[in-house]
Parts: sequence; C-alpha cells; structure tokens
Amino acid sequence: MARYKHVARKRRLAKACKQNSAVPVWVVVKTMRRFRAHPKLRHWRRVKLKL
Repeated sequence: MARYKHVARKRRLAKACKQNSAVPVWVVVKTMRRFRAHPKLRHWRRVKLKL
C-alpha cells in the first residue's frame, strides 16, 4: 500500500478498523448469550477489504 494515502481511503480503513471489534460483554449478558460473536469479524490475513 502506498505511503501517502488518499483521505477517502484512510477514512474507509479507519471505519473497517472500528467495525472489526467483538460484541460488548454487556450485550452478551443482556441478550442471554444469543449474540456471542460478531458475524462480520474480519482477520487481517484471511479476509481482505475491497477498497
């Protein structure tokens, strides 16, 4: 990837970085473990972004 990124690409990367987090513990407790895992979790090596 280029050293100097376009602002739009940088914003998309930042959004993907923020989305790639686990479900909060309080949500798991509140839903009685119905939602344990995030369906859109992404590993940096396995799944690549289409940017």
